[in-house]
Amino acid sequence: MTKIKFLTILFTLLLTFNSNAAFDIKARSVILQDYLSGEILFEKEPDNSIYPASMTKIMTAIVAFDLIKNGNLSLDEKFIISENAWRLSSAGYSSMFIMVGDEITVENLLKGIIIASGNDACVALAEGIAGSESAFAILMTAKAKEIGMENTNFANASGINNTENISTVRDILIMSNYLIKNFPEEYKYFSEKEFTWNRTGGDPITQGNRNPLLYKNLGYDGIKTGYLAVEKYSLASSIYRNGRRLIAVGTGFETKNDRSKESSKLLLWGLTNFDLIEITKANTPIEDVEVWLGNKDMLKTYVKEDIYKTIPKARKNLLKVSLNYNGPIAAPIKKDDIIGKLNLSYNGELIEKYDLLAYEDVKKLNIFSRLMKSINFLIWGDV
Repeated sequence: MTKIKFLTILFTLLLTFNSNAAFDIKARSVILQDYLSGEILFEKEPDNSIYPASMTKIMTAIVAFDLIKNGNLSLDEKFIISENAWRLSSAGYSSMFIMVGDEITVENLLKGIIIASGNDACVALAEGIAGSESAFAILMTAKAKEIGMENTNFANASGINNTENISTVRDILIMSNYLIKNFPEEYKYFSEKEFTWNRTGGDPITQGNRNPLLYKNLGYDGIKTGYLAVEKYSLASSIYRNGRRLIAVGTGFETKNDRSKESSKLLLWGLTNFDLIEITKANTPIEDVEVWLGNKDMLKTYVKEDIYKTIPKARKNLLKVSLNYNGPIAAPIKKDDIIGKLNLSYNGELIEKYDLLAYEDVKKLNIFSRLMKSINFLIWGDV
């Protein structure tokens, strides 16, 4: 018999709803995502080709973080600075102000890249890892394709002018997600507000993080600014409040002030107008279902992934969660057997379904026990 169980989910919501019909952001391309649910809350020309400028440096850091995670690089390892890297520190670009012949740790180069946005540090790290910046850019592009950045090509490690260094705000969002999910400890570098470099042959230099949102103390914790004359101002940004994270990427802001103001406006709009609902956590029992002729009368069920949904405020009553299965489930049952579906419906329409799995083994009763249970059922109608 097909059975449907409707689950009760407890919500704490603000019952205010603001229409987004007239909402807009003063940027050429922009996208906003609720991190845990993965849902896009706002977008504007998200797949238009852009020059990612210094947002490129997110991937530069990711390639290094991957090598560190795999044991092929360490934060304490030192690279010798080449004249090629030094030139960028004397050419008017944002710099860490390294000198030819300096021996600098990977950690300091990463801080110089992430916090000070040093183009010279990018070249130094690229050369130290891959031998040349062009070889490192190949690693960057390969990583981009691996994680699903389908419309991205990296031509250098810093994002300075190069017509072959291209991406989209959607791809930058994918990259930002990968960074935060896979490198939670390293991601903390992106929220550091300043970096002091004890440079050779001069006084220490302290530079502030170029991300203006970090100084607002409202929960912003990253990610990376960018600027090119042809692209104007750009920013990949993130806010984390009360266990919830939103990520935004925008480019084509006309001024620095627009970049800061509009990015903040977008993130706060997402927090104000939408709620994140936790449906269930991965590998956590959800609900018991009936078992037929097993050594247990009830079976715990679960799904293999975290399930979150983002919905407009004051619309919680439109979201329904149900378990759909043919029950009672006949024993024997093996852990991880698919026994039905967990269905999500919104406003009466099925929007997603997930495999509902057995959380444990259930053995079949022996012949005598099965016979007694069957007789009991025939007499009393109860198993």
